[in-house]
Amino acid sequence: MAAHGMKQVWSFKNDHKGIDEAILTIKKLSPSLVVLEATGGLEFWPVAELTAAEIPTAVVNPRQVRDFAKATGKLAKTDILDAKTIAHFAAAIHPKQCTMPDPETQELSGLLSRRRQIVEMITAERNRLATATMVVQKRISTHIEWLQDELDDIDHNLKRLIQLSPIWKEKDNLLRSIKGIGPVTSITLITGLPELGTLNRRQIACLVGVAPLNRDSGRMRGKRIIWGGRSAVRAALYMAALSASRHNPIIKEFYHRLLAAGKLKKVALTACTRKLLITLNAMVKKNTFWSPNFNKKVSLTP
Repeated sequence: MAAHGMKQVWSFKNDHKGIDEAILTIKKLSPSLVVLEATGGLEFWPVAELTAAEIPTAVVNPRQVRDFAKATGKLAKTDILDAKTIAHFAAAIHPKQCTMPDPETQELSGLLSRRRQIVEMITAERNRLATATMVVQKRISTHIEWLQDELDDIDHNLKRLIQLSPIWKEKDNLLRSIKGIGPVTSITLITGLPELGTLNRRQIACLVGVAPLNRDSGRMRGKRIIWGGRSAVRAALYMAALSASRHNPIIKEFYHRLLAAGKLKKVALTACTRKLLITLNAMVKKNTFWSPNFNKKVSLTP
């Protein structure tokens, strides 16, 4: 741990005792903001304790910090240098303060993450079946059956949690009124995109990472690409757009119009993903269920 403008650095273990010691040290420093890197979930308990201690906290993408380090000429990488770089980044960039979700949202988000892991394991095990020996195939099949039971149990719990919350239940019904949005995508949006309905179309597209970004320099004009954003939400929406391009009349017509104009399928599906997100954003903002005439009834402009 480092503080911008100070030479001293501190080191604490990521356990209850270490976190308590870190918070006592941080309180003595009275910082305007504490910044941590997202580290695949390891940052959860420190952020929870910092928030409980009413210390302003922000969690940032490690890639942003690394790009900042390169931009300031710091190419070496050690724990001490990383801590000082994060402190410098915090002072220069002033990242947005985060808020901890309530316990129910944390539980829902945790189950959803576990569901993704289970699905990945089932896919991996099924891929192994083709090259496995007969004896190993039986073991893999048994494991797949266990994983499938676990997946069914998680799905049941996800549905139960949604039904227990009147707010979540109402939002889930609203989101799933549009063809292409299933229960998993709906839960992903509820837990992973709480800003849905509070931003304009450009802001929400940039937040998720489906807004086309320029890559131009001088006379060169590059292709517009999508980059960054919330990968889990974007992946769920992409699969929803794939389904909507077949079953949702508005998205289907839009998709085939893009293909007829010469767009690649992946480019067309990305555009459908963005259109689907913007439509969902407008639905939540206006608290309006989807219908084939939704685009005519509700303006999708900011």
